[in-house]
Amino acid sequence: MRAVPTAEGRDLDRRIARLAIPAIGSIAAEPLYNLADTAIVGHLGRNPLDALAIATAALSLVGWLAIFLATATTTQVARLTARGEQAAAGRAVGAAYAVAAGWGAVTCALIVVIAPYLVTLLGGHGGIGPAATSYIRISALGLPFLYVSYAGNGHLTGMENTRTPLAIAVVANVINVALEVAFVFGLHAGLAGSAWGTVAAQVIAGAAYAVVSRRSACPPARPARPDVAEVLRDGHRLSVRTIALGVVPLAATAVAARLGPVPLAGQQIAYRVWALLALSTDALAVPAQVYVSAALGTGDWPAARLAARRTLVFGLVAGVGLAVVTLALAFGVPQAFTADPAVRHAALIGLVCAAVTQPLAALAYVYDGVILGLGDYTAMRRVMLLVILAFAPLALLTLRFHGLGLPGVWAALGCWLAARSVLLGRRWTAAWQADDKPGPA
Repeated sequence: MRAVPTAEGRDLDRRIARLAIPAIGSIAAEPLYNLADTAIVGHLGRNPLDALAIATAALSLVGWLAIFLATATTTQVARLTARGEQAAAGRAVGAAYAVAAGWGAVTCALIVVIAPYLVTLLGGHGGIGPAATSYIRISALGLPFLYVSYAGNGHLTGMENTRTPLAIAVVANVINVALEVAFVFGLHAGLAGSAWGTVAAQVIAGAAYAVVSRRSACPPARPARPDVAEVLRDGHRLSVRTIALGVVPLAATAVAARLGPVPLAGQQIAYRVWALLALSTDALAVPAQVYVSAALGTGDWPAARLAARRTLVFGLVAGVGLAVVTLALAFGVPQAFTADPAVRHAALIGLVCAAVTQPLAALAYVYDGVILGLGDYTAMRRVMLLVILAFAPLALLTLRFHGLGLPGVWAALGCWLAARSVLLGRRWTAAWQADDKPGPA
């Protein structure tokens, strides 16, 4: 292995910052949708907030099932453009958009049908159930546009453009908040108004990505069957990984629901704030994925190792900083979401516990980016299935002994994040120590 000059390391740090800083906004788009919903709906009362907690837990998993459209497309575009294969990159993007449209339409129809069963599975009973079901069915209409946004985001990110996704995210969220306020408080549309505001924002974001992609230096091209087949193959591996990844937050919400309406509402606030802050470190997974992918596309393992090492260091530093921020917000931010003193107290407890997990979340997210850049989707799937076993014992213990409350829920989440970091880190270490050069899995 060659030594990496200090000047090269400094240049890489600048390029990491150039990608990561704008990526924070685009990555935060979906958590911001949810946070805006929580802030607005929280002022309608405890029952609407509980219904929102159930609905968004289900929708988050459904949305993330298609995140492979962003992650796999980013890796493909970064590798192919690094090799100068522009035509192949264009076909890969075209395939991602085609799958996004078809997958989104099918998922929308399916979710409309099974919404009541999802709500029941997550503990939505009594007056909470119908409201949560209505929210899910309305929100399902935005899924095709959300999936198109994923494909567009992967396209632009693979070309090292994270500024445009940031601009789209900002505009979409401003529109989302404005419409939700108008619908909920102006038209008195309640929880349904909140859902319609988010759908409108997703439509606008999807259309914006489609337009920008066509005007890019590597526009989408008509895909061949092998291109679509490759997206579906990657999607199968990554979707299993994503289901496993989404099961844990979903299970955490289900556990909180069985602790009672106050812990559930408090967990909704704490988790949404935590997710928004924690996912900001996922912005460092973007340069990790892009630069590892590009380096391995040309066979440059020392450059790939440097990119992984630097993003992991930045991630750990950011995670420690976010732990401090989360702890500080715990003593003030619940007041912005609800006037219920009991829910405020539950949210405070949840946020204090959540603060401890931030460094673990940072490492887990950056390692996700590194392994995505490596292209070993099979390893990611295996790891995400295994780490459920790290979450389950404490989660079950909390269900058995309700006195553990939200600290028990967050302790289980912390074990899950720690296990992800360890296992993904071992996979990456094994790859470069063996001087392994895998293609996309």
